[in-house]
Amino acid sequence: MDRAAVFDVDGTLVDTNHLHVTSWWEAFRQAGHDVVMHDIHRAVGLSGHDLIAHLLGEERDTGQDDRISAAHKTLYATYADRLPALPQAGRLLRTLAGQGWTVVLATSASGGELDALRRAIDADDAITATASSEDVDEGKPAPEPVERALELAGVPADRAVFVGDTVWDMAAATRAGVLAVALRCGGIPQADLEEAGAAAVYQDPADLLARLDDSPVARLRA
Repeated sequence: MDRAAVFDVDGTLVDTNHLHVTSWWEAFRQAGHDVVMHDIHRAVGLSGHDLIAHLLGEERDTGQDDRISAAHKTLYATYADRLPALPQAGRLLRTLAGQGWTVVLATSASGGELDALRRAIDADDAITATASSEDVDEGKPAPEPVERALELAGVPADRAVFVGDTVWDMAAATRAGVLAVALRCGGIPQADLEEAGAAAVYQDPADLLARLDDSPVARLRA
């Protein structure tokens, strides 16, 4: 029977979360906002405008949102040619694909940013499809990105696993009825990931790969 492994990308397969934090911090600073980096880090994983709303509040001057988001994109783009994949990220995707899994990415990235992330992972031969921010109306923690990934894979929720690194990932997966597995390489504490719905937590892609046969993923054997 078909089964799908759906992956977040930033902080899960590519070590970019702190690059996003720095870029958002500078974008906020340029717009006259003093936002603590710790708070930005905990918001990474939300879509751009949701992240701005989360950090500045609903009473903010929303006329600044597009300018802040554009500044973040410009600042983050300076890292595009040297994004570091996390340990064994590409090998994990290839291993799952080799075992018959349909591998799908579900990410808020799109366009050139997504292209740079895929170059970093260097496993396009294992990736069947990608659900990007351009494919959904609502980003995580809404379930829509995960549900769109399932549509692309052609499998029901009970035949899929979602791997991510933030509480927003875990919330999106559980709301979609998908088994949620978390990685700590994005910098979020294990207790927070478990509280958000993670069935299991691993250090990084290499740790999940090494323990794959004993992981909750093994429950979905073909």
